[in-house]
Amino acid sequence: QVQLVESGGGLVQPGGSLRLSCAASGRIFNIYVMVWYRQAPGKQRELVATITSSDNTNYADSVKGRTTIYRDNTKSMLYLQMNSLKPEDTAVYYCRFGSPGYDYWGQGTQVTVSS
Repeated sequence: QVQLVESGGGLVQPGGSLRLSCAASGRIFNIYVMVWYRQAPGKQRELVATITSSDNTNYADSVKGRTTIYRDNTKSMLYLQMNSLKPEDTAVYYCRFGSPGYDYWGQGTQVTVSS
């Protein structure tokens, strides 16, 4: 069973940057979409950014202009570069890989933006 593992979270001051990574424990074929979500305490999970197999990207308005999603498909790796972080970016960040008939999720990595 392939698993996804996120890393790169932590405590950062407002205005700082983080790069989140999502690694698959094995090879996943025909990934058609890779997605980052986040869930803040007491709030619903929200979509942060997506990237498709043709490298089309989409971002939530709340992170647009500050965040870049990119991937290394050869290694089944997904990244999220976040800049100019704000306290409202504090959340657990999750990655998801979609392939035909399968949906893979990570366990999440905590991002805390605080001074």
